[in-house]
Amino acid sequence: MNEASHDSGRGRVFVLTGIPGSGKSTVSALLARRFDPAVLIEGDVLRRLVVTGRAEMTPAPSPAALRQYGLRLRHLAHLTRSYAAEGFTVVAEDNLLGRYLEEFVGLLGDVHPRHVIVLAPDSDTVLRRDAGRAARAYGNGGWGAPELDRVFRRDTARLGLWIDTSGQKAQETVEDILARLDESEIP
Repeated sequence: MNEASHDSGRGRVFVLTGIPGSGKSTVSALLARRFDPAVLIEGDVLRRLVVTGRAEMTPAPSPAALRQYGLRLRHLAHLTRSYAAEGFTVVAEDNLLGRYLEEFVGLLGDVHPRHVIVLAPDSDTVLRRDAGRAARAYGNGGWGAPELDRVFRRDTARLGLWIDTSGQKAQETVEDILARLDESEIP
């Protein structure tokens, strides 16, 4: 059963973030399916639009990686605003860590209502989830999950609703989000 879209003629916006392996893609897809009409915009899809010359974010990102990440976030925000203006509920998900979460929310402009949901399972859970994925995020010489989790928790603003999803299945997380909409809404 789908939830009704927001009554204002503009769509509700959900911003989901967390470190790789936190469950963003799975939870975002399930959440988007709860609304009609709805659109899911994944930052990783926008990242993969760069076919040649892609510069990946690393613990010490290159200037090119920072430019491409900034471009990705601007496009994610633009698409989010555009779909919301047409009445779609938008679920936008990406790795919005540190100052980038606040910057991304600022890029959304006057889109309301907007909700920020931060998926924050413990790093053991993240590693277990990552081990079951085809495209693994950890163990390739970049970030380690415990280190990235530490930086994420230390440097990311406490906006919206932070959920420790360590003991939850993805559908339980969606139910938790929907039950706590007031906690996730930001001005």
